[in-house]
Amino acid sequence: MTIVQIEYLLAVANCGSFSLASERCFVTQPSLSMQIKNLEEELGVVLLDRSKKPVIPTEAGHVVIRNAREALKAYNYIRESVNELKGEVSGTLRLGVIPSIAPYLLHKFISGFLRKYPKVELEIREMKTADIIVNLGRDSLDAAILAGGMCPDSIVEQELFNDRFHAYVSPSNPLFERSNIRIEDIDMKQLLLLSDGHCLRDQILELCQSRQAANPSCNFESGSLDTLMRIVDCTSGMTIIPEMALEYIPHDRKNQVKSLAKGAASRKISLAVRRTYVKRSLVEALKQSVMEVAPINLN
Repeated sequence: MTIVQIEYLLAVANCGSFSLASERCFVTQPSLSMQIKNLEEELGVVLLDRSKKPVIPTEAGHVVIRNAREALKAYNYIRESVNELKGEVSGTLRLGVIPSIAPYLLHKFISGFLRKYPKVELEIREMKTADIIVNLGRDSLDAAILAGGMCPDSIVEQELFNDRFHAYVSPSNPLFERSNIRIEDIDMKQLLLLSDGHCLRDQILELCQSRQAANPSCNFESGSLDTLMRIVDCTSGMTIIPEMALEYIPHDRKNQVKSLAKGAASRKISLAVRRTYVKRSLVEALKQSVMEVAPINLN
């Protein structure tokens, strides 16, 4: 049994597919399949039910996979401990970032992080909060940047900075002439939201204390804040955007941004890891890099 075989087995278990797992591991599918077959022959059991789509573990597979996760964690801890003794930050850091943060933050710290830590291989995946939580639990991710307060007890959140909410309002909306908008004055029928599964949507609905937008004039949902703003521009609607998005709004549309008259109208941006995470030096390096570029007015 080898570490490579364990990694390939966990990749298939996480992806539910040999082809997707081979892409994730940057190897050919025949090579990955052969390694897992060799592992099964060594153990004398079938670990994966290949007749199912997606591929699922057998009863023996569940037992092996559970222990394989712990074995891989221990292996990574050995390497991490040695790197710390040498004063070296190196290895692979698998990072998940939610879509309402990724476009506004990633580009600010990635280049500096990689220059400062040239021995680190950074793997970034943009995904919704629910998927991040699942992948952290499976050890498919080492860390994530997300909106705080959404994770179970098995995941630790380290607060990075506060990100206030603002309204983005169409010039033809009745609230456009205001510089400051009260939450209770927002017409839910005119509020455009991100689609289901985005935590920013849930936070906005909670902020507005309503999950109903009866008979909206434009029933449109999107996975992109930029798309929502473009729809606002051509309708009489409005949407809620985070402060980190403000600097990317064209100058001639800045007057469509309105502050919200409520102190709690914000979200906490956090760095999330499993309670049992081992890549401590890598995660700390990531945290420091993010904090270096976090806008002063968001801290």
